[in-house]
Amino acid sequence: MPVRRGAPDFILFALVLALLSVGIIMVFSSSAVAAAQDIGDPYYYLKRQLLWALLGLSGMVVVMNIDYARYKGYVDWFLLGSIVLLALVPLIGYESKGAVRSLGVGFLTFQPSELAKLAVVMYLSRNFSRYLVRNQPVDKGIISALAVLGIVAGLIMTQPDLGTTVALAGTTIILMVAAGVRFIYLGLIALGGLAGVAALIYLAPYRMKRFLAFLDPWSDPLGGGFQVIQSLLALGSGGLFGLGLGASRQKFFYLPERHTDFIFAIIGEELGFLGALLVLLLFFGFLWRGYKIAITAPDSFGSLVAVGITSLIAFQALINLGVVTGSLPVTGITLPFISYGGSSLFFTLIGVGVLLNVSRYANLK
Repeated sequence: MPVRRGAPDFILFALVLALLSVGIIMVFSSSAVAAAQDIGDPYYYLKRQLLWALLGLSGMVVVMNIDYARYKGYVDWFLLGSIVLLALVPLIGYESKGAVRSLGVGFLTFQPSELAKLAVVMYLSRNFSRYLVRNQPVDKGIISALAVLGIVAGLIMTQPDLGTTVALAGTTIILMVAAGVRFIYLGLIALGGLAGVAALIYLAPYRMKRFLAFLDPWSDPLGGGFQVIQSLLALGSGGLFGLGLGASRQKFFYLPERHTDFIFAIIGEELGFLGALLVLLLFFGFLWRGYKIAITAPDSFGSLVAVGITSLIAFQALINLGVVTGSLPVTGITLPFISYGGSSLFFTLIGVGVLLNVSRYANLK
């Protein structure tokens, strides 16, 4: 067990609170009009987001006080449980907007894929660290890593959820890089992954439509290109300083998913380039601090866990920002800490709690 070194990293904690605060403010700003129109309560989404934020912060505080080394003996069960929950989604899952991704009833619903992402990171970190501790070639762990990724990704794709699958696959490759897997294998895995994504796009007509709309949104401005065009209009309307907090025009039923997947477009419209830049800087700060914790962690398991959690959040943010700015095809994935979404926010904060616990043993000075 690592020797306790001190308090959790204050800089990382402050960055997370800043991102979370921006998210709560912008969820209310972007959702109030739709909530008032559809539900009759402009505070509906705000109250739910605040509740999940409080639950997530409470869980984060609990987790950051549990020695991360204790998780080694439980990651197998953690992973198995998440796989069972993923397998139950197509059978008894809760349907929303044409996709079945959640379990539960009414307000008490969550997405098992959010739990599975964290479980895969912990499992792979434990397995790769075992090879490092024994001075054995890490390449031996590739097959088991790909098998676990294949099972979890396959179950997530039944929902379907390509964005989460890509984020998880990208995180797995980063973990392999950090563990020391040879680049020849990494190259082959990356090529295979790109081929798989291309096949998934080609074989699903709606994904192909989104891809073609990504190449030329204006070829179908009222269909496949509508969402990204409205997003770009929102970003462009903000200018340098924005229209002002609460003054968005696109949130008046022009931009779909304004408080979830496309909330960054509303940030750009209301807070302008400077507000959007601030959010980007906060994410870069999170990335810097997370990787610094990984570099200075006292053991390989802690280092890989920190790399995995940091990369998972960064990949999700990268995909979301790419979609909102028209740099990537549209896929449903939230912006961590900021987008509306209970289970996503909760498990992201739980992951941050593990990262903060690793920071307690890291030599950050």
